[in-house]
Amino acid sequence: MILNKENLKNISAENVNIPAAELLELPERVIQFGTGVLLRGLPDYFIDKANRNGIFNGRVLVVKSTAKGGADAFSKQDNLYTLCVKGIEDGKNVEENTINSSISRVLSASQDWAEILKAAHNPDLQVVISNTTEVGIVASEDKITETPPQSFPGKLLAFLHERFTAFNGSAESGMVIVPTELISDNADKLKDILLNLAIHNKLSWDFQQWLKTANHFCKTLVDRIVPGKLPAEAQESIEKELGYSDELMIMAEPFRLWAIESSSERVKEILSFAKADKGIFIVPSINKFKELKLRLLNGTHTFSCGLAILSGFNTVKEAMADETFANYVSNLMQGEIAHSLENDDITYNDAVDFAKSVIDRFSNPFLEHKWQAITLNFTSKMQMRNMPLIRKYYSQKNEVPPLMAVGLAAYIIFMNTAKEGETFTANVNDKKFAIDDEFAQILFDYWKNPETAVDNILGDRRLWDKNLNNYPGFNAAIKNYVELLQNKGAKETLSNLHTERTL
Repeated sequence: MILNKENLKNISAENVNIPAAELLELPERVIQFGTGVLLRGLPDYFIDKANRNGIFNGRVLVVKSTAKGGADAFSKQDNLYTLCVKGIEDGKNVEENTINSSISRVLSASQDWAEILKAAHNPDLQVVISNTTEVGIVASEDKITETPPQSFPGKLLAFLHERFTAFNGSAESGMVIVPTELISDNADKLKDILLNLAIHNKLSWDFQQWLKTANHFCKTLVDRIVPGKLPAEAQESIEKELGYSDELMIMAEPFRLWAIESSSERVKEILSFAKADKGIFIVPSINKFKELKLRLLNGTHTFSCGLAILSGFNTVKEAMADETFANYVSNLMQGEIAHSLENDDITYNDAVDFAKSVIDRFSNPFLEHKWQAITLNFTSKMQMRNMPLIRKYYSQKNEVPPLMAVGLAAYIIFMNTAKEGETFTANVNDKKFAIDDEFAQILFDYWKNPETAVDNILGDRRLWDKNLNNYPGFNAAIKNYVELLQNKGAKETLSNLHTERTL
């Protein structure tokens, strides 16, 4: 039995949340560019949840923008799919299966362009969501008269121009445009591209004014790990448990965050699905959420990465299953990073709450996040994510942050590489790691003289924002940790640190 509208009545609700029949008849209120798992696991999850709670009462028209493949699986399943949420939330195991009914139709841009433009005439359609990857929001010189335009901005501009024409440029016909691409200032960049593209297409001054003033372009930050398809064995097991097959089934972690930047009451009214879940925020500025994610999630990964590899751990969940390592990570975030984040927008409690969610995410037994993947551009990540934390810690306490320091020391040891031709490799515990780091040659050269390596690495302004040797006690601390890690090993070094849970 396949998952579709007709078979819903034959599915037992014991192990899966089934949508009520009336949810399948809700009007289209959102047009979404992209069918990817992040969209289905985050925005579409929120919309479905809101519909189930009688809040938003609208569904999503999805535009499949790429030429690759069609919409056959969606059509065969009446656009229904199962979202399996698996992981840890608030320290508790979570496993929840929901049949998502938020998608009304999936149209192919290459095959159904006329139907997509027809949707621009729908007054209920008020929201645009996109995730066309980082390469989607790029300048183009599309002609919007093409069927369809090649780029995402070209397609969106054609749709908006059709809407402007259909409603005679009324202010009420403007849309709330919410890109979720993982680039900084995503909405601002998209708006600028659309305006330039409108000029390139010689569109009227009235349309350009409508585009600027009647539409709300909202910057966003999204955060949820959505691995997508389950492993074959897990897929087979859960399909047997649920009693149906589902080609579109995907998995997501429990954590979810969608921060949307707007002070407009109209935006809040239109995006009413935000009321359905604690993971959505419509706020005047999303900078707070960007900072929390960058420093506590990404920064902690970077500080911990070298230590984890030196300890012999292959995956994040494996490291977090070790009590000593988990204590290190927890106290790094709550004892050092959280204090370094305090400012007018972020309280210590804000940082601690986010840190606890990070612990849950790192500990998720269903995710296979390999430490080796985190070593990509290791130096740049350390500089961008973590140097501001060290600087802030010193400005507050003027002393060494020991847990940050031992993480940096582990990075320095890991970057003591071998070189074959133009390829750099690290050898840790008789295991080779390919190094992809633009600064690998600099570090390789410094390690030719182990006696001066640490001094030179800490002092090189090409690597860091300043000479780290100038921080009181920092050079001595790093040298001490490098010696301990080399002679005692990472596990013993961490166990001897004061990493008992104190918070």
